Amino acid sequence: MRLQWMSAAAMAVSLAVGSAGVFAQPALDESEKEIERYRAMINDPMANPGYLAVDRGEVLWAQKRGKKNVSLETCDLGMGAGKLEGAYARMPRYFKDADKVMDLEQRLLWCMQTVQELDTADVIARRFSGPGRASDMEDLVAFIGNKSNGMKIEPQTSHPKEKELTEIGEAMFYRRAGVMDFSCASCHGEEGKRIRLQGLPDFSKPGKAAQETMASWPTYRVSQSALRTMQHRLWDCFRQQRWPAPDYASEGLTALTMFLNKQAAGGEINVPSIKR
Repeated sequence: MRLQWMSAAAMAVSLAVGSAGVFAQPALDESEKEIERYRAMINDPMANPGYLAVDRGEVLWAQKRGKKNVSLETCDLGMGAGKLEGAYARMPRYFKDADKVMDLEQRLLWCMQTVQELDTADVIARRFSGPGRASDMEDLVAFIGNKSNGMKIEPQTSHPKEKELTEIGEAMFYRRAGVMDFSCASCHGEEGKRIRLQGLPDFSKPGKAAQETMASWPTYRVSQSALRTMQHRLWDCFRQQRWPAPDYASEGLTALTMFLNKQAAGGEINVPSIKR
């Protein structure tokens, strides 16, 4: 992720203030308290626009489309055809019919193409919403993810391909590359890091930070006026690291999600959340 670099003069001032102990740590503490107060103010389900996406997703789930003119209600997300409760809490996971580990967005694309025989070119083109451009995927993920609210994240690692992809995701997390020689761990590899006033969760070890973060996606981003999925979050992280943009619903993003979910095991899902 992008870090804010200070000029030599600004850095000298910062060091001088820090060495004198004048308001350095208290200022950070107060900033964090204000951020938490802001989060508490906006974290009201009745005022969360993300729930509009949940409603739209419910309609899309039951809508008949594609050459077969059927809905997604027979799509198996791992709990049985059409069963949604708890499915999101156990994804990504291995699917025997596709012989592949898939996250929710990959699986939905597979069901659209296989169950509905829908041309998904337009769905992929609108994978991330924007002004005047709705996203079927964001809406469906909000609807399905919401069905796992109150449940715990349960990483799936019993199948050899699940284990393999989790290991690949861990390697990706620590892999440094790109013009800035960044890795995911550059920002999320230890406690106490931040970008400007924003604290960064530590994913290098299992625990509360990873649990709270992974259990809160998908989320409605106030700053973007849009609901965002984990696919978007990871895509945006790669963009800010100046890495090549990953393909949508690629195996690499699924692998990284597998590792992050492993670190977040036991986190209680509450989605869609709302963030700045």
